Amino acid sequence: MALTDATALAGPVRSGDRALAPDLARGLMLALIALANSVVYLYGREYGVRQHIVEHGMLDRIVSTLMVTLVDARAYPMFAALFAYGIVQIFRRQTAAGLSEPETKRLLRRRSRWLIAFGFVHVLLLFPGDILGLYGVTGLILLSLTRVSDRRLLIAAALWLVVVAFVQGAAFMAPPTPERTFFWSFETADPVRAALLRPLEWLMTPFGVIGVGSAVLVGTWAARRGILADPAAHRPLLTRTAVVGLAVAVAGGLPMGLAVGHFWEPATTLQMWGISALHAVTGVAGGLGYAALIGLLALRLDRRNPVTRALAATGERSLTFYLFQSVVFVALFIPYTLGLGETLGTAATAAIALATWLVSVVIADLLRRAGKRGPAEALLRRLTYRPAH
Repeated sequence: MALTDATALAGPVRSGDRALAPDLARGLMLALIALANSVVYLYGREYGVRQHIVEHGMLDRIVSTLMVTLVDARAYPMFAALFAYGIVQIFRRQTAAGLSEPETKRLLRRRSRWLIAFGFVHVLLLFPGDILGLYGVTGLILLSLTRVSDRRLLIAAALWLVVVAFVQGAAFMAPPTPERTFFWSFETADPVRAALLRPLEWLMTPFGVIGVGSAVLVGTWAARRGILADPAAHRPLLTRTAVVGLAVAVAGGLPMGLAVGHFWEPATTLQMWGISALHAVTGVAGGLGYAALIGLLALRLDRRNPVTRALAATGERSLTFYLFQSVVFVALFIPYTLGLGETLGTAATAAIALATWLVSVVIADLLRRAGKRGPAEALLRRLTYRPAH
């Protein structure tokens, strides 16, 4: 079958045919991503553990503790698992529709390369902590794993956690310094200099989110088994994953959360290494636990409910609203715009992050009602599914 014929047959999935759980997970996930990213924009004060600003007000300290315990290093593993899940879904849908495996891989390679391009533009204009480029590279790697057994995927995911522990433990074991040690562009008042710094800072991002490797492998395994496509058939597994994953994430994240909130101070460098490694490894469990919890939630929700439809619409347009968050945060926080990052505390910043996410949900629902895709999704799909010449 020619690629042009197959692509016409096996184009993007229609909204009415989409499974609820993955879209619901992506929509809710964007709230965690907003919380995780927003605090990075704070600057102009002393930096502490994990480069969080040193807070003095009790409310800000409590919110910092909660965000590190429940969100930091937990949101992006969830994002990564859902990304890998989506790659497998696309691969299976294309091959089921008649596209050959080599042609499907070519299509997905094109999609991954465009994601890298999207990521670079995102970095250059807005946010050096972009994850799209890394996921584009991840998509290229995943295409070489289509023949790898489920057992080997899970073994590799477990072994990668050892790497995560050593790298993250080493990265944050040094005593905190009052100066910023990464993402310097956030406190740079010159927009041109900030734009030049951001691509260099982007190269550091994979070390900060190294745990996504294990989440990607588990997400690939879950997609092969259709766990989120049919959560009712996998309820026991989802329940165990949600309970154990989130319990482990809270227990493993609380020491770091208390240190960031200045309720406890690690006594030695070795102790700091240990809680940093623990925080990163248990973050993978937390990301998977969140995804499982939302899968269970999807079983109890009526897809016709307006709130459910709005959240799913947000997930269906997650690329657009991931970028939308950066636009809002840059407009509000950085030195050469409104500069609120110099004065706001963690609590107020978290409130703005959640408000931004709520606005996203409203806009996504308006797009759904109008029968329109998100602009970023529409562009990516046009570039991915264009006829080959």
